[in-house]
Amino acid sequence: MQKKFKVTTQVDPKLPVAANHLQQDFKAMGPNEKWVADITYVWTLEGWLYLAIILDLFSRKVVGMAMSDRLKKEIVLIALTQALGRREVTGSLLHHSDKGCQYTSMAFRDLLEERGILCSMSGTGNCYDNAVAESFFHTLKTEHIYFEEYKTREEAKQSIFEYVEVFYNNQRRHSFLDYVSPSDFENEYQIRQKFSLLGVN
Repeated sequence: MQKKFKVTTQVDPKLPVAANHLQQDFKAMGPNEKWVADITYVWTLEGWLYLAIILDLFSRKVVGMAMSDRLKKEIVLIALTQALGRREVTGSLLHHSDKGCQYTSMAFRDLLEERGILCSMSGTGNCYDNAVAESFFHTLKTEHIYFEEYKTREEAKQSIFEYVEVFYNNQRRHSFLDYVSPSDFENEYQIRQKFSLLGVN
């Protein structure tokens, strides 16, 4: 029988937490200003698969993603490392998450500090503090995962990867972005920035 609920936010009271610097301000003026991160779970006939994502608030694009059968700190480290490898972070960047032990781990906090990224965490028990990440997971599950029955974790990984990287980031039109895809929204922004530098309106 499929389990209906799985806790992913496990707080370690011995680890330090960060203040909520995001304060539910989900708008950004450009890419790589504010990232939000979260973890969810997907049921397969082999057991649970955990999915960690990092989403850029400017374009709602998923910039980092990792999947694992274990809910350990490594899953968020992989997602963050992937995002940093993909994105050219040149200015100040805020990373917001919940207070789960994966995000409060010293290894994760050290990586943020090493890259000069400001760490922000949701208030205790307030799901609205990370509403955009929660909304993405709702979209992923209601548009895709709930229509599938995964026999293996590997099958689920491939299916989720294709939805996120092929469809969601590059094809799915987003109401917040005036009904263009996250990738198209960022491309249009880059074109405007080049014209602005050339003095072209």
